[in-house]
Amino acid sequence: MRPILVAGTTGQLARSLVDVGEQRAIPVVAVSRPELDLENADSIHRAVRTVSPLAIVNAAAYTAVDMAESEPERAFAVNRDGAGRIAATARFFRVPFVHVSTDYVFDGCKASAYYESDDTYPLGAYGQSKLEGENAVMSENPEAIVFRTSWVYSPYGTNFLKTMLRLAETRDVVRVIDDQHGAPTAAIDLAGALVDALMQILERGARGRAGVYHVTASGQTTWHGFARAIFAGWRDRGNRIPRLEAITTADYPTRVKRPANSRLDCQKAQRVFGICLPPWSNSLGPCLDVLADARREVQL
Repeated sequence: MRPILVAGTTGQLARSLVDVGEQRAIPVVAVSRPELDLENADSIHRAVRTVSPLAIVNAAAYTAVDMAESEPERAFAVNRDGAGRIAATARFFRVPFVHVSTDYVFDGCKASAYYESDDTYPLGAYGQSKLEGENAVMSENPEAIVFRTSWVYSPYGTNFLKTMLRLAETRDVVRVIDDQHGAPTAAIDLAGALVDALMQILERGARGRAGVYHVTASGQTTWHGFARAIFAGWRDRGNRIPRLEAITTADYPTRVKRPANSRLDCQKAQRVFGICLPPWSNSLGPCLDVLADARREVQL
């Protein structure tokens, strides 16, 4: 079986896609710079020709939200221009293509969950680069699939969950924002959804399925609610936890304003692909188990 090619190797989603491939006996090949550099069209073409994949997932991105304000040219080079290049390459080789985007394309001012058809309004360079990346992908490859997601976490890389556990080691009190709402999404669940969608496209074709979809865990919480669940689970696994305090966005200013509402309506993905991720709280425990086991191994 020819593999699924994943652009990116160290990110949460890329590594989770490799894990899903191993679980399902589906070959997944993750490639990043220098072999596959989104800023170099020739390298993308060579990598795709070498791997000869069944499908391509772009899980690579510039994700430094605040730093993007200082180096927007870098953010746009990867998130817009690079996304367009790899989408065009997938079209050239006639293989299905999935691109991953973000809730940051919205300003978060809507009172309810966002639909794919809602107007976009990014609050900073990162969100703008991702929005223009979506547009570049669909322009270069009209049969592409774009998955917007939010609040991704996993045992890999840097994410909110791992930050909370790191702070639990050193602080007696942790203060977390309680007026931003969203759905913490396990990277392993998102990876499984991506593979499910690709398998359907490979079996039935992309006709009628191309376009933008929202894919997040079910349910919703705040960053404070997420932190509370993290610490409760960490305590249940025999670890020290700090006292948790709720604060507002105004209490924790950042260079770029974050969306107050990151809730994404996922009914379209369920209707078209049958994708419905589990409640966010269901997937937290297995992730904490992995991290707790790794911590015990280090302590031995």
